[in-house]
Amino acid sequence: MSAVSRAPQCSNRANRTPRPHPTRTSRVRRRAALLAAGTAVAALTLSACGSGGTSGGSGNTNFITGADGIATVKKGERKPAPDLSGKTIDGKQLDLSSYKGKVVVLNVWGSWCAPCRAEAPNLVKVAKDTAAKGVQFVGINTRDTSTQPAQSFEKQFAVPYPSLYDPTGKLMLRFKKGTLNPQLIPTTIILDRDGNIAARALQALSEDKLRKMLDPVLAEK
Repeated sequence: MSAVSRAPQCSNRANRTPRPHPTRTSRVRRRAALLAAGTAVAALTLSACGSGGTSGGSGNTNFITGADGIATVKKGERKPAPDLSGKTIDGKQLDLSSYKGKVVVLNVWGSWCAPCRAEAPNLVKVAKDTAAKGVQFVGINTRDTSTQPAQSFEKQFAVPYPSLYDPTGKLMLRFKKGTLNPQLIPTTIILDRDGNIAARALQALSEDKLRKMLDPVLAEK
């Protein structure tokens, strides 16, 4: 018997026209549509501006998320970062592969994002403190409809490093499923000297937490 034939039928009563009850099939279809919509939003990795988030290392993901929300991958199990290249918010060309041999800190941000503003001074301070140690910070600016707000943001916080301009999130979608990919704004990702993804935080970072992410990768030989 089909789901339609099993579903309860609406009855008509005298002198009124009741609202039809949804059939089992329509409820299933509605639930499936909502689930698909939620999956699509998650797949875009740009669904929200938040200061927190967690993930788990299960299946073949090979990463472990600590109680502090920082996810890490052992050196021998890391995956390479995708090709991240394009125009910066200043109109210059940038290719992340040119920084191979350095530890790279990627920060996904938007000028409209309050947690991004909260963490910006911490990123700037650590970037300046570690530049001589072979650390390169790179921003990925997203969801800004023009570069002007992003440029104003960088001027306000005296950001010393470049940011790729990615208004539609295409660069984020290059991260493979199962890797430490960006899922919230802000997200910070650390790449080791071989260009592999070593750590990720789906939250605005304090200076201490950023150093906690960065120092173990910087200490690797």
